[in-house]
Amino acid sequence: MIDLGRLRALHAVASYGTVLAAGQALHCTPSAVSQQISKLERETGSTLVEKDGRRLRLTEAGRVLADHAERVLTSVDEAEAALAAHRDTVTGRLTVASFATACRALMPHALRKLAAEHPQLTIGLIEVNPHEGVELLRRGHVDLAVLDDWPEVGLRYPDCVSKVQIGTDHADLIVPGDHRLTGTATLEDVRDERWIAVRAGDVCYEYLIRKLPGVVPEFQVGEFETQLTLIAAGLGVGLIPRLARPALPENVRIIQINPIPTRKITIAWRDSSAARPARRAAEEAIREAWAQAEASTSKASRTVNAPA
Repeated sequence: MIDLGRLRALHAVASYGTVLAAGQALHCTPSAVSQQISKLERETGSTLVEKDGRRLRLTEAGRVLADHAERVLTSVDEAEAALAAHRDTVTGRLTVASFATACRALMPHALRKLAAEHPQLTIGLIEVNPHEGVELLRRGHVDLAVLDDWPEVGLRYPDCVSKVQIGTDHADLIVPGDHRLTGTATLEDVRDERWIAVRAGDVCYEYLIRKLPGVVPEFQVGEFETQLTLIAAGLGVGLIPRLARPALPENVRIIQINPIPTRKITIAWRDSSAARPARRAAEEAIREAWAQAEASTSKASRTVNAPA
């Protein structure tokens, strides 16, 4: 009988291409992954992988077995979820992938709630962009994903993934305190400004360049906080979601964009784990965190740095 742990190792190598990345995904050492693959080759009497530079390439036999491994592991996940639902206990390990803003604004509350109410549950958290989050979910390397989905960008969800929208977040233009604009504006009104944005590849960056084709931000940074610091220094303007700015630095102002940019905050999971109590508990905790963050953001938007 083929060992499930060895199948997981092959599936991880097939997904990530290197033993190092597979080990990181499985929370074990690269040598442990190599040992599992070697044992699986002896177990099946087949050569499953071969070196291709620094990466590993699956042989034809390896691809056949990896395809079956994905289906087998999905069935195991479904069985574990059904058994957990039968027991109605929140136990085991749950790994969440989340976009950066939610990691800061939502996950601390959600993780604290889960730890307090379900001490038998072990939780992992990975900060990734939404495209990566969906892919990790599809591969079965995370159990839940918290995603920001701009309609203009449009995340693509695999057939094996379900999702639910827990709220909407809006973005405003943030400008230096002495900027010429006040009140409201359209994106076309600020097309020719010096733009400060997050890095290319981020969905917020994708939104900006889709709405303003031809715009190339002169500053691309990794954090919204850095954007705000540069804007406060008078170096340009930026489009920043409200969830990402619970507080604003001095010497900046809010300009509301019309129509207002809106992104969906979504929770997604594999269908195979839908019945798992840990998944439902995590969704409940994240929803509660969103409700608190939304209330705080709404209050801040009414009281801080009103337009001149």
